[in-house]
Amino acid sequence: MSTKETRTMPKTEYVIEPGKQEIISTTILDAPRELVFKAYTDPKLFAQWWGPRRYEIKIDKFDSRPGGSWRVEHVAADGGRHGFRGVNHDVVAPERIVSTFEYEGVPGHVALQTATFEPLGNKTKLVAHQVFQSVMDRDGMVASGMESGANESLERLAELLERMKAGK
Repeated sequence: MSTKETRTMPKTEYVIEPGKQEIISTTILDAPRELVFKAYTDPKLFAQWWGPRRYEIKIDKFDSRPGGSWRVEHVAADGGRHGFRGVNHDVVAPERIVSTFEYEGVPGHVALQTATFEPLGNKTKLVAHQVFQSVMDRDGMVASGMESGANESLERLAELLERMKAGK
C-alpha cells in the first residue's frame, strides 16, 4: 500500500482542580456509543486496549453486570504484575457504567468511577468522572502518571474501535 493512513488520536481534556477529590476527563471517540460501550464491557475487547502497551493484559474476572466484580492484571515483560479490581454498581447499556476502582499495590484506596457514553451522531462523547476518598488519594493517582497511562489507553481504544468499525 502506497497511501499513508493518517489517524487522529482522541484528545482528552482533564479537569483536575486543586483541593478536590475528583478527576473528570472528556474524550470524543470516532465510533457509535454502542461500539464504545461494547469495548468497555466485553472482556476480550477490554484486554486489547486498557492500560499501557508495555503490559500484557490478563483478565481474571470481568462480570459487566450490576453487582458483578472485575479484576485485571497488567503483566510486565520481566514478570512483574499490577492488579486492579472493583465492583460494578450500575451498568446501563449503552449509557453508563458506575464501578469502583482499586489498585492492589495500594490497597484500601478505592475510587468510584462513572463513565457516561453520550451519542454525537456517529461519534461518542465519553465522560469519566472519578471520585476519590480523599484529596491525597486523588493527588497520588495524578502523581502516578495516570494521565499518560489514560491517554495511551484511549489511543489503543481508538485503534480498536477503528478495527471494530471495519469489521476486523
